[in-house]
Amino acid sequence: MTPKIISTDQWLVAAKLRRSVYNLTGTSSVSDSRIENILQQVLSFAPSSYNTQPVRLNLITGEKHKQFWDTIIKTAEPILKDVGEGIWHTMGALMESQKAAYGSVVFWERGDTIREASETHKSAAHMIPQLGDHANGMAQILAWTALELEGLGASLQHMQAIPVVETALREFCGMPDDCSLKAHLTFGDIAGDHPIMPDKLPFSETLKIIK
Repeated sequence: MTPKIISTDQWLVAAKLRRSVYNLTGTSSVSDSRIENILQQVLSFAPSSYNTQPVRLNLITGEKHKQFWDTIIKTAEPILKDVGEGIWHTMGALMESQKAAYGSVVFWERGDTIREASETHKSAAHMIPQLGDHANGMAQILAWTALELEGLGASLQHMQAIPVVETALREFCGMPDDCSLKAHLTFGDIAGDHPIMPDKLPFSETLKIIK
């Protein structure tokens, strides 16, 4: 029998607490060492298909977090301005607010691991990239929930939507060329109230019971 440390309802309450929090300060009431320990724990048990473990993380805090976002802003600005000043006005303000937070957890996928797994598990080769996304998503939600349980706020960002930003961040973080950026979680102390849960679709639309 699986040892029961907390109840199912306690776990669900913890998962339910996680929200996208954008009102963040440049401070953290949680020490860097504690955050590092949380990420190590996530990496130690987060699942991946065939135990391939394609997820790689960076923890960036303090002044390095500011430089991380300076890299994003410098790279993205000319591209977004070329699309339209209105786009840059909106996105530039969002980027500056993210820069003002305390830190980032950056989620990468190791491409060599995905390719090796595709070779090893040929019958499932067409699924391996998708399964890699599953592994990364599970690591993201575990880390995100854990940080919010510690009292921090966080929001998941995807600035790799601008391809040259991904290239610049790969260089900034010193990651191998085969690594692809999946997401980056901005975090810090919360300035203001914790966001409420948004409305969800009715279960009659999202859950089908088959007996």
